[in-house]
Amino acid sequence: MIPKEPVMLLSFVNLKLRDYYSDLEALCDDLAIEECVLTEKLAVIDYHYDKEKNQFV
Repeated sequence: MIPKEPVMLLSFVNLKLRDYYSDLEALCDDLAIEECVLTEKLAVIDYHYDKEKNQFV
């Protein structure tokens, strides 16, 4: 289960990307989350995925 609150979600996702996944697609596939839904939730707090850094910034 992933956090619903955007700031907690950001922390959760960036930790997972840093420690376990090579990219956002792999994370979404493994956790059965639609990439567009995740990116929209984090865009609400003005965070966007950076492929180079493999994190939301």
